[in-house]
Order: sequence, then structure tokens, then C-alpha cells
Amino acid sequence: MDPIANPFAPGAGTPPPELAGRDELMEQVRIALQRIRLGKPAKSLLMVGLRGVGKTVLLDRMRDVAERDHLQTLRIEAPENRSLPAMLAPQLRVALIQLSLNEKAKHLAHRALRGLAGFAGALKLKFQDIEVGLDFEPEPGLADNGDLEHDLQALLEAAGSAAREAGTALVLFIDELQYVEEEQLASLITAMHRASQRQLPIALVGAGLPQLRGRMGRAKSYAERLFDFPEIGPLNAEAARRALIVPANEQNVAFREEALMKIQQATKGYPYFVQEWGKHTWDVADDSPIEASDVDRASMVAIAALDESFFRVRFDRLTPAEKRYLRAMAELGPGPHRSGDIAEQLQRKVTSLAPVRGTLINKGMIWSPNHGDTAFTVPLFDAFMHRIMPGQDWRQV
Repeated sequence: MDPIANPFAPGAGTPPPELAGRDELMEQVRIALQRIRLGKPAKSLLMVGLRGVGKTVLLDRMRDVAERDHLQTLRIEAPENRSLPAMLAPQLRVALIQLSLNEKAKHLAHRALRGLAGFAGALKLKFQDIEVGLDFEPEPGLADNGDLEHDLQALLEAAGSAAREAGTALVLFIDELQYVEEEQLASLITAMHRASQRQLPIALVGAGLPQLRGRMGRAKSYAERLFDFPEIGPLNAEAARRALIVPANEQNVAFREEALMKIQQATKGYPYFVQEWGKHTWDVADDSPIEASDVDRASMVAIAALDESFFRVRFDRLTPAEKRYLRAMAELGPGPHRSGDIAEQLQRKVTSLAPVRGTLINKGMIWSPNHGDTAFTVPLFDAFMHRIMPGQDWRQV
């Protein structure tokens, strides 16, 4: 069939043609943000899930809805080894400038911008990666103590006051939140807690890997009461079918039932993989309806594409010791696995492997569902490790 008309869209954060199975969560967030705008109690929300479940797509769709509802938003993706103040300051500046265009909120927005100037100047020595244009001179005593927890609280209070005067809410959308250091997470949690206590219209909608819930709890013990942590998993059978059928039908193309079942089986319902199989199945099919044999032919191409992009980009960041650790995990199956069983595969003591396990967690490759357990954060990564490191040579140091 015509590849130009192919509706499927595999890609990091690329919106799928049909966002299936997420309506309830979208509505939950919409209601919470509107309640926060009105000064009513509602929890901020942090989505957690494995790679490939569509957290980034959801985050961006939620932001689109918030902006259509005339809420003031800012969007951050937290990379490794960058400070929260450095990520937050430039985006907050833009949001405050936009708030200052509202005549009622102009004075308070300008005050918040003065607070931002003090915030950036006071924390520059500690967080040298802060780079932000400054529109006003600092206001002495406003967010300029040089202590992140205190200053961020004061800065967001000033920003929240401006948002309230403008009749809107300020919503922070932060992706890959698990990469923010726990001390900085603690400051963010404290600031959000204070905003909630003062009924200021500030909300946080975040996304991260499953370890985010534990990191938030370690940062501040009350985090689990302050935020909702919906788990974003694979699509159920009905939603996965809809993600394939609806875009195809719009192009007057149908799927045979057996073809849909084969894609569901191959992808386990993970949205990224559904898009990958949908794309390649479309490309190999001669005409409609798409047959099970088309899926069979497309599967090898889809797996190769995943190996060279989705999986390989993560594999190439690993040290030899980290690769061996993950290969040992793969030898045991999809997981989760006990740390002792992984160590036994490597003929090492658990304690000697702790540093490798720790760096893999920090890199977002694995997480611990329970004490002593280890699981992949990337679905189907065990099968990839078998393909990329076949045989038993990996056991040799």
C-alpha cells in the first residue's frame, strides 16, 4: 500500500494518530487543573511507567488541553546532569512575561520576574548551569537567599499570586522527572506543598520511570499524599485494536482479525511498538484488508527497526560491565529478578555488583519494583539483549 498515506507514527514522543485507552486519565487531569484554577483542592499528578507506554505523548496532549482551557503552562524535559533551577528559570520567565500581558496581573507578574532575577543570581554559584535572560532588577529579600528550598517556594508563591490575579493557573509540565536529583525534588515538593496550603493556582503534571514514586517519597515523606501517581501501562486489547483500526479506517483500509491478534501478541500492547508494527505492516501489505501473513512479513522489519533505534540508542550508552549485567538479567527472562539470581549468573557477589546496579538505575535502564528485585524499564529489552549479545561469550570477563 501507499507508504505516503501510512498513518502510523512510531517515534520518541510522536503523537499517534489515535490516542486510544487514555480518555479517563485525560479527563482526570482536566478536572484537577480546573479545580486548582478555581482555588479548590486537587492533587497534582505524576505519571509513572516503562519506556514506550506513551507518557510523553500524554504529557503533551494534557498541555494542549490546558492551553485550550486558557491555563498558563510551561514545559520542561529533565535531562541527566542538569539542575532543576537551570531548567525551570527560562521557562518560568516566558510564562511570567505572558502573565504580565494581563492588566490585572501585570504588577504581580513583574514582582515575580524580580523574584526570578534574585533567584537566578543567588543560586548561580551553586548551580552554574543557570542561564536566563533577566527583565528586572532583583527585589531584595524575594527568593534571593541562595537556598533552593526556600527560594523556589518564594518564587512559585509570587508566580502563583500573579496567576490567581489573572484568573488562570500556572501548570508545570515536566517530563523525565526521575532524572532530577532528590535534593532538588525535595525543594520542588516543598514549593508545591506550600502553594497547595495557600490555595494558589499552581499545579505540577509530571512523567517519569517507575522509580520516580520512590524517589519522591525519599525526597519528602508526604509526597505520596500530595500527588497522585497513576501508572501508565500497555494498552488493553480493545485500546490496542482501536489504535490500529481507527487510523487505517480513515484511509479506507481494514485489518483481518487474525492480523490484529498477531500485532497484539508481538507488541504486548505497548503503544510505541503498536505504532512500529502498524507502520511496517502497512508498508509490506499489498492491499486491504491487511492479513496475518502481512504481519508475519513485517515483524522482522519492525524488530530490526526497534533494534537500531529504540533499543540500540540505550544499549550504546552502557559500559561493558553494565551490558553484562543486563545480559545476565535477560538470561533469566523478562523479569523482575532477584539481585542474588543475577549475581549468580555473573558468578559475583551481590555487594560487588551494587555499583553497577546503581548506575543502571540512574541511567533509567532498570528499576526495583520491590526490595531486592530488579526489572527492565524498557519493555522487551531481554529479547534484544539476546539478539545483540548472543551465545555465552558475554560470561567471559
